[in-house]
Amino acid sequence: MKPALALAGKWLAISAALALLGLLSGCSTRPVHPARAPIGQPSDYRSQMSPEQARDVTVYALGLVGTPYRYGGNTPDTGFDCSGLIRHVYQTSAGIQPPRTVALLRDWGESLTSEALRTGDLVVFFQNDVATHAGIYVGQNRFVHAPSTGGTVRLDSLRSRYWAAQVATFRRP
Repeated sequence: MKPALALAGKWLAISAALALLGLLSGCSTRPVHPARAPIGQPSDYRSQMSPEQARDVTVYALGLVGTPYRYGGNTPDTGFDCSGLIRHVYQTSAGIQPPRTVALLRDWGESLTSEALRTGDLVVFFQNDVATHAGIYVGQNRFVHAPSTGGTVRLDSLRSRYWAAQVATFRRP
């Protein structure tokens, strides 16, 4: 029985390492040169999403939790990457067409402070001033996102150790 426990321990260590690697790999979008405006700088764009649409976006996004991750994926049948999830949710539930890449989501909509967040807003994460990942805010400091290869769409807390350590900005479509 000891060899079985040793094998189980090795599998657990391998699984943990793969999960960490997946989180660190971010979303499917390849980094591009950042826009010239500083992160979170307000744009001339004004919100096109009503409170009712924001509610619909939130409910629909929560309903997709558990859908497999797929690089370049943009449907529930084929799976999602982070920007594909965002585009699908906004198009399907609110009739709004966001940009398809995280790099373009960086400046889409209105810039918000964390105090102004409401359900249906975007959370965009950065590394070295480059947008690397995004999700949909669903309230109570939680967001829905498609995290990485081998994972599934999930609900996470902005206050978790990993996400709280990331640079994040907030946008309202």
